[in-house]
Order: sequence, then C-alpha cells, then structure tokens
Amino acid sequence: MRKFTKLISVFLFAWGCGVPTLALAADAIAGPVEKQSLNMVAIVIFIGFVLLTLGITKWASSRTHTTEQFYTAGGGIPAWQNGIAISGDFLSAATLLGITSSIYTMGADGLTIIVATLGAWPIVLFLIAERLRNLGKFTLIDVISFRLNAAKIRPIAAAASLVVLVFYLIAQLVGAGKLIQLLFGLDYVVAVISVSALMVVYVAFGGMLAATWVQFIKSVMLVVGGSVLALLMLIHFEFDVGEIFASAERVHVKGAEIMNTGGWLKDPLSVFSVGLTLLFGFIGLPHILMRLFTVKDAEASRKSAFYAISIIGYFQLLIILIGFGAISLIMFNSDYHDAAGKLIGGNNMVILHVTHFLGGDFLLGFIAAVTFATILAVVSGLTISAAATIAHDLYAGTFAKSEVTEEKEMLVSKLSVIAMGVLAVIFGLVFEHQNVVFISNLAMSIAASANAPVLILAMYWRGLTTKGGIAGLVVGLASSLLFIVLGPQVMVDIMGMDEALFPYAYPTIVSVPLAFLSIWYFSVSDKSESAAKERASFEEQYVTSETGIGIQAASKH
Repeated sequence: MRKFTKLISVFLFAWGCGVPTLALAADAIAGPVEKQSLNMVAIVIFIGFVLLTLGITKWASSRTHTTEQFYTAGGGIPAWQNGIAISGDFLSAATLLGITSSIYTMGADGLTIIVATLGAWPIVLFLIAERLRNLGKFTLIDVISFRLNAAKIRPIAAAASLVVLVFYLIAQLVGAGKLIQLLFGLDYVVAVISVSALMVVYVAFGGMLAATWVQFIKSVMLVVGGSVLALLMLIHFEFDVGEIFASAERVHVKGAEIMNTGGWLKDPLSVFSVGLTLLFGFIGLPHILMRLFTVKDAEASRKSAFYAISIIGYFQLLIILIGFGAISLIMFNSDYHDAAGKLIGGNNMVILHVTHFLGGDFLLGFIAAVTFATILAVVSGLTISAAATIAHDLYAGTFAKSEVTEEKEMLVSKLSVIAMGVLAVIFGLVFEHQNVVFISNLAMSIAASANAPVLILAMYWRGLTTKGGIAGLVVGLASSLLFIVLGPQVMVDIMGMDEALFPYAYPTIVSVPLAFLSIWYFSVSDKSESAAKERASFEEQYVTSETGIGIQAASKH
C-alpha cells in the first residue's frame, strides 16, 4: 500500500506540473511499425461499428437541413450525451496506445503524460464553457469577433484555426495508417483512404448529429473495453491494487526508480513550457470547443464539460492500472517478444499484448476495433470544425458579396467536407514518414499561441481591440512556427545538427507571452474611434455572456 500512496503523490505532483498528453502520447505511433497478421475478430467488430454508424448517419441526414443543424445539431444534444461525445472526441488512439507504452517504459514519468489534461478541464468548466456558449453561434471565432471588426479579424482567426485543424488531421491520419498496420494487418494506403472516405460520409451527410453519435458510441466502447481490461487486471492480482505497483517495481529493469519522476523533464522551464502547451493548447482547439455549442444553453455547456472531465479522468485512472500491470505481465513474457528479445510490434503494442494475455483473441479484437474507431471519431470532429470555419467564418462571414442563404452555406459546407477528405488523403500519403509527435506539437503550439490568448481576452478584457486581436493572432502563429523550426524537433531531430538555436521542443514558453504582450500593446496604443466603440461595447457583451440573452433556441432531436 506504501507504493500505491507514493504513486498517488507522484500523480498529484504531475497534475500540478501540467505536462501535456496529446502530442507526447503520439510518440508511440511516431516511428516505423511492423505490419501484423490479419485480425479477423477486430475486422468483424469494426465492420459492425461502421455499419451501425452509417445507419445513424442515414437517420441524422434526414434531420440535418439548416446550418444550425449541420454545425451544432441545432443545439439540441443533451448535456450528458454531449459530455460523452466530447470525451470521445478528446480520447484519441494515442491515449490508449501511447500513454500505456509510456508508463510501460518510463514508469511514473509516464504519468506526466496523462494527468495534465485534467488541469486544463477545470478552466474550461469554470471560465470558458458558459461564456463561449452564450457569445458564440457555431465556432470560437464567433466569440472572438463578437464586439470586434469581424471583416478584419475573422479571416486571420480562421487561418489560424485551419492551420491547427489541418495539422491535427494530418497527425491523426498518419497515426491511423501506422495503427492499421499494427492492429489489422492492412496497408497504410488502404487505412488512409478508408478513414478519409468514412469521415466524409459521416460529416457531409449527417453533420454534427452524426459526428456526435460516432463519438458517443466510440467513447462508450472505449470505456467499456478499458473497464473490462482493468477488472481482469484486478482479478489477476486478487484486487490488491498496491501489489500491481509493487510487482511492477520488482519486475521493471529500472527497479524502484520507476516510481520516481525527473527522468524525462529535468528543469523547471521545460516543465513550464510543456505545461503552457497543454493548458493553452487545449483551450485553443477549435474542434473541442465547437462541441460546447451543441447544447441548448450555458448551463448545459458547463454540465457537458463536467461529464467529459469525469469520463476522461476515469479512463485515465484505468490506463494507470493497465500500464503498470502490463510491466509485470508482459515485460519478460516470451510469448510477446521475438527471438532478439524485443517486444513484438514495438512498444506500441503493449496495450494489445496485455489485452491478449488477460482476455484472449476476442477481447484483443474488440480493443483493436475500438482503437480504430477512436480515429474516426476524432477526424469527424476535426472535419466538421474545418467545414464550419470555411463556410461560416470565411465564406458567409467574410468573403460573400451578396446575401448568403441557408442553401448556399450548406452547399459550401459539404463541398468543404469533400475537399478536406481529398486533402486528408493527399497529406496522409505525403506525410507518411514524418514524425507524428512533431506534427501534433505544431498543432498544439499554434492553438496555444494564436487561438487561446485572443479567445480568453475577448471574453474577459474590456480593453481588447481589433488591432490588438489581429496582432496577437499573427504574432502567436508566426512565433510558434518560428521557434519550432529553430528548436530541437527540427534542427536536431530532422536536420541532424548538434544543437538547436531554441533549446525547448515546445515554443509556448516564449510564443504565448509574446501573443499576450502583442494583444495588450496594440490594444492600449489604439486610440481610434472604432477602438473606443469596441471597448464601450464590452458591457453589452458581458451581459450577454452572463445571461445568454439573444442566443438561438435549441432544436429537438
């Protein structure tokens, strides 16, 4: 029990540090993978999932006729269902494969990849959810431009959001291709094309309602599978939780060191930098925030965030048990190692091997199918967010010269979905051999540096002006890109140099403060008449953000 208490202390320490999960979890699927044999159980279960979700898409298409229904399901999704769907949108395949692998190899240091996500959710719950729902209609850009000059700031904010979404989509698709090689024994090209095609069908025909159900079903499958696996782990260790960790310490090659942190991040600035990436990156993710518009009001938005954090937190606790249990069951089990002593399929396969050990071929097939389903859920959310940005923020909100009808905007939305599907295939093939961690870090860093500072100040600072908002977006986007290029991920890992000009893999330690400073300076120095009106209109915005007066009524489904 002493080991368990020590582990909880490490868990709380790591939570306080705020170390990210999304980008680092992708490390497990970043390198070369070994194609595995065809898993018929996984394929049958996944085909069942696809058929079910296609049926739901057909049903949803008959209820998706307007832009409100297409982008946000008319705001009629119940809070509990939306919370489950958010967790399905958030919990990626990297969470299941990558974090388990990290715990398996690093021990307690692997927990730092899990716990920091929980630190971002309370901020969304208490500071973002209600105001976002009351001020926005479809996207976070609606909130940013609420009292600013929409014609000037929307295009730049949309560009930043699209960069985040595209890079995130590329990371998911590259990861998908490698995962399908691992889990199904199919080729990379087949995986990318099939995921992109299903993504287009779900979103183009069923809109947010279909995407919600895909994410909802996937989340339920993921939590059920994880719960069964954790239960089997507890049964194996006779429900002695402390023995799971004590046994891992005895078996692991690092011994007692696996219960200590500090082997991964060795200086406070590194901890702070990755903490900023997660905290502000999460707040700036367009596809996650867009889900908060799918409920009827601000109260339901807040409840959605609560349900989401509860499910995500529960699942991550399961991953802790499974990861440490896998050390004891798999690390020196010859059934799961090749002649050279290496884990078959690489460390990516830890969760699959321990699943086979505890539950046999059927449970292995189920978890493999769920892993693939997670990709479909995430890319569906990314795609509909990109379609809303293109059709609503750029076409209808910026560039259309004449009145935009529902029919025209819906057409542009669906064409955008098809275009994203084509680009997804192209980018997925072009970036096949690129490091998924680098692509994910790029997306998170831009979200943290460009989107989050402007969004937060748009809701909470009366002094924000259009000039300041534009400056923050441009500086945040440019600086995050620049410092990543000058950092170790490019100069050392890709270009092969001995040392990078910028010492940190995550640029947010510089780019986020630069974005805030740019917003402040260009706002306070703006003495124009339009800036004065924008400051004066904060009171009206504040009332709307607190009361929700004037927001659209929810649809019923």
